[in-house]
Amino acid sequence: MNTSLKVRRLAPDQGALLRELRIAGLREAPYAFGATLQDALSADPASFDSIAPQLAAAEDNACFVLYTEGQPAGLIDAFFEAGGSARAFIRALWVAPAVRHLRGGELLVATASQWLSEHGARQIYAWVADSNTNAMGFYERLGFSSSGDRQALQSDPLQWETLLVKHA
Repeated sequence: MNTSLKVRRLAPDQGALLRELRIAGLREAPYAFGATLQDALSADPASFDSIAPQLAAAEDNACFVLYTEGQPAGLIDAFFEAGGSARAFIRALWVAPAVRHLRGGELLVATASQWLSEHGARQIYAWVADSNTNAMGFYERLGFSSSGDRQALQSDPLQWETLLVKHA
């Protein structure tokens, strides 16, 4: 891994940064996420300011930000499914195209996976859009495989996504 890369948990005062990175990810890869760019652009910026402290302090979910040369360049969410199933997920992985060659995505997945493992996860899941073949290959290289579960994408019900799983 590149030593100029750092990952830190989102801080309580980083709502604007969270919004900026979510919008950047949706602009660059609108097919890859459960939300739409329009959803993010139309959301009240203050809502991100209220979400950031929750993500910074919660014990069942977290958001991690990738920095390169001190500048934000990506993010990932890690969370436990509600309802007592205790299934652990990563989602919303995005790395700026200009720094993808530095392997920041791998560092984000490793950091989120470690956090989930430290909080009791034995398996880690990720929904990936079937049309996102780059992401599918990326996760497979990291040891994820299909769980056999599929569903329609929330943001585009005509598209499908596959649930991937990896032992923690």
